Amino acid sequence: MNFLIYAICFGVGLVFTIVSALLGHLFGGHEAPHADIGTGGHAEAGFEETGMPGIAPFSPTIIASFLTAVGGLGMIFSSIPVTSSFWISAPLSVLGGLLIATGIFFLFETAFRKLQSSSEAHVAQLIGQTATIITPIPANGVGEIAYVQAGTRYTAPAREERGMIVPAGQTVKIVRIVGTQFYVKAIN
Repeated sequence: MNFLIYAICFGVGLVFTIVSALLGHLFGGHEAPHADIGTGGHAEAGFEETGMPGIAPFSPTIIASFLTAVGGLGMIFSSIPVTSSFWISAPLSVLGGLLIATGIFFLFETAFRKLQSSSEAHVAQLIGQTATIITPIPANGVGEIAYVQAGTRYTAPAREERGMIVPAGQTVKIVRIVGTQFYVKAIN
């Protein structure tokens, strides 16, 4: 009987994981109408003030990991004579499931944190860097700059800080960044 309970946990966790992956892939994980609570409609997203992507401790991925691990470990423990008693296999399975789910949570959290910090750090380092105007900036308008960061050339929309005209080829200094828009000042 114990084996059946563990097999059901394992099956539910595994089926949930497979169905979520397929439905998420087929439907793109888009948010439900009127369900925006700051996570972009994604069940995995954390509730941080930064608005940056993350993973919540009780997200579907973590819950499915826990269920699958409890079921799998329970089946293993219930087939070993020393741990076959439900009173021994159940606590060991739950503890193992918690450890595995916690490990998966920290794995995803670390991956998201590294992706976020690297992106934010690079943007902050651009202030004060020089760039070249590749599309002229009209008075109070938007042009385009090219800059090099870590050996890679990037382009971005740009405005002149005081609304002045800046011709193509002019070297400028990045003075601030608002969203994806760069504000620059011509270097004389």
